[in-house]
Amino acid sequence: MSKGKISLIYLNMLLNKTRNNLIYHSLFWFGIYLLWVFVFRNYSFTLTKTLSVEFCYLVFITIDYYTTIYFIIPKFLKKKKYVWFVLLTVCLIAVSALCRAIVSREMSIYVFTNTPKIDFGTLYRNSVVNIFIWVELIIIGKMIFDRIYNQQQLALLEKERVKHELDFLKAQINPHALFNSLNSIYGHIDKRNQTARNILLQFSGLLRYQLYDSMVDKISLEKETEYIRNYIAFQKLRKDENLIVEVCIDIEESEHKIAPLLLVILIENAFKFVSSYSDDLNRIVIRLTAKGNLFTFHLCNTTEHIHVAPSSNHGGIGLVNLKRRLELLYPGKHELIFEHVDGYYKADLKIEME
Repeated sequence: MSKGKISLIYLNMLLNKTRNNLIYHSLFWFGIYLLWVFVFRNYSFTLTKTLSVEFCYLVFITIDYYTTIYFIIPKFLKKKKYVWFVLLTVCLIAVSALCRAIVSREMSIYVFTNTPKIDFGTLYRNSVVNIFIWVELIIIGKMIFDRIYNQQQLALLEKERVKHELDFLKAQINPHALFNSLNSIYGHIDKRNQTARNILLQFSGLLRYQLYDSMVDKISLEKETEYIRNYIAFQKLRKDENLIVEVCIDIEESEHKIAPLLLVILIENAFKFVSSYSDDLNRIVIRLTAKGNLFTFHLCNTTEHIHVAPSSNHGGIGLVNLKRRLELLYPGKHELIFEHVDGYYKADLKIEME
């Protein structure tokens, strides 16, 4: 996946999250507004004036809340600048209450002319008390909600951590038991049957590499090619003498590393789908080279199913897995080509190593 697509996906996720947050916050403040209207309605006022008074409070309380949550608390309270935190909070509420009192007085003079007038000092004090109480109540409510949510998330993370640790311990036990079983089988094979004992030893070595040595992001080319040689030798034991396997490995000494177990999928498919003619040539050719930071792998095998497309004949889940790993590990730095020509199935892989 290209960086452009990743950026687009991330942007869409961010926009969706922002839109959802906007919806939730809007619904919350609308609910608060309705609560004030129906609970604190003064029946000596008209409904229109009640709506206006409570909306005026809503505007300044909302401004103070977001200013406190996203600026004053992160910049001062969380940095233990307590004096500045208190001063700024008091100033913010005092200024908001003053603005609210001025707006309320102007509305009483020019809009609601038939309602009783309240002196400015009382209006200001009421504004300070109401704004302070509601801002603090909502902030405390949010802090309690965040604390409960964080505790739930920590509990989930701890549960996942324990599960992963148990899975890891179980994964260690299973291979250990498997190798013990292989050793028992090896001990029960007649010593005169040296071929069977050698096959079991080779299989044990391959399994050990897959379970232990390959559990890293990158591995040295030397170790990976050694595993490939052993894997090819093991697969040849399962085939008859009518199969010719040509292997050419040319690797310059370098410190480059490669993701483990990429090539084995292609090699396994070659042995699985190679032709089995009794009166004609059956061949697998494997060439592996590494020069500089360029790694190339060429494989071809004779096949009997020349009428079937390579994508449906070879690979299956293993090939899908290989393509996906290459996309994740070497984005824009690899090339994988398949061909089916003249009775040969071919696979060519190029990787630009770091």
